Amino acid sequence: MAVTDAVRRTVSDLREGHPGRLLGAVAAGWFLVLGMRFVVPAVLPTITEEFGLSNAAAGLAVTVLWLTYAAMQFPTGALIDRVGERTLLVAAALLSGAGLLAYFVSATYALFLLATAAFGLGTGLYGPTRGTVLSRTFDANEGTAFGAVMAAGSIGAAALPFVASVATARYGWRIALGGVAPVFVVVALALWLSVSDRPTATDGRRLREDLRAALAGIRNRGLLLAVVGATVMLFVFQAATAFLTTYLVTVKTLDQSTAGGVLSVLFVGGAVSQSVTGRLADRYGSPPVLTAVALVSAVPLALLPQLEGTVALAAGAAAIGIRMSAGPLSNAYIVDVLPDDVQGTGWGLLRSAFFAVGSLGSTLVGLLADGGLFDGAFYLMAGLTALAALAYLALPHRA
Repeated sequence: MAVTDAVRRTVSDLREGHPGRLLGAVAAGWFLVLGMRFVVPAVLPTITEEFGLSNAAAGLAVTVLWLTYAAMQFPTGALIDRVGERTLLVAAALLSGAGLLAYFVSATYALFLLATAAFGLGTGLYGPTRGTVLSRTFDANEGTAFGAVMAAGSIGAAALPFVASVATARYGWRIALGGVAPVFVVVALALWLSVSDRPTATDGRRLREDLRAALAGIRNRGLLLAVVGATVMLFVFQAATAFLTTYLVTVKTLDQSTAGGVLSVLFVGGAVSQSVTGRLADRYGSPPVLTAVALVSAVPLALLPQLEGTVALAAGAAAIGIRMSAGPLSNAYIVDVLPDDVQGTGWGLLRSAFFAVGSLGSTLVGLLADGGLFDGAFYLMAGLTALAALAYLALPHRA
């Protein structure tokens, strides 16, 4: 009994008064969640070869990953107020780890899809919950906290695909994916120890009222244009990152490790551009900066089929990564325009919607690749990005 009481006191002490520990745990989780989400596309050529998949079937696997992530956005937003962040963050880490562990027994394409779906559901639980726990804990310096966590995610997205590509070449793709599962368990323990409980609600009627109000409020012209632009940009980003490695291996004849490295450079370009465009948006407003980002990132997509050599392809990938800076700017614009009283519910609905649409990008590119139009897929992505630029160009400035 005395031992049990001592353990409880120790755990209670760990959870109280140590926001730095919480920040580190949440950042570590986002490093893994975001980084591992792009590992599947990075090792897709090896998986495709083993299972004898068409490009469309390979693209479907990435669609499943993003679609299950999208499916969890709105439900997670509703669950946060009813279950609390600590339970959801721990569940997210454990479910993500279980999905990765399931790759060890994925002897067929169907089992591979199931493992990918489990991983997608786990990562979908993490995203919205990460945001609310940071807002609740770091009210006075929220920007710094979010910046640190987002930077950790960017590092994960840049580093883990390359590491996984090298590990795949040496040990196989199952080790590259499933071998990370124990790290998720460690992060789950750190989250359980560092995140405090919060009061929860059980009023289902309030949720229904918020949902109706959110649907009624999504009629603002600026909001619709921003959502269209964000959805198209995400659609192309998902498609490009899903098949860039496969394109470099099958069309540009790079080896798996080098192609994974080029994909990592894309995320480095995204991280660098995010640090610049945020300041530009503060000075000139979001619409012109979003328009410029879309136009600039359309160019390397159109040029990629003509580029040859690792250096040129890496430079092209870094330029494609510039489109990543549109995400935070679009998100900030959309959240600001949403009605204050249903901001959380409306944001959850919209995130589910544009992640769901975006998830279809890889399937479309896979179908085009199977039809001998792999180069044409990149021209199409460039054209769609130009359409997003037109939507951003029409955005009204916020007061």
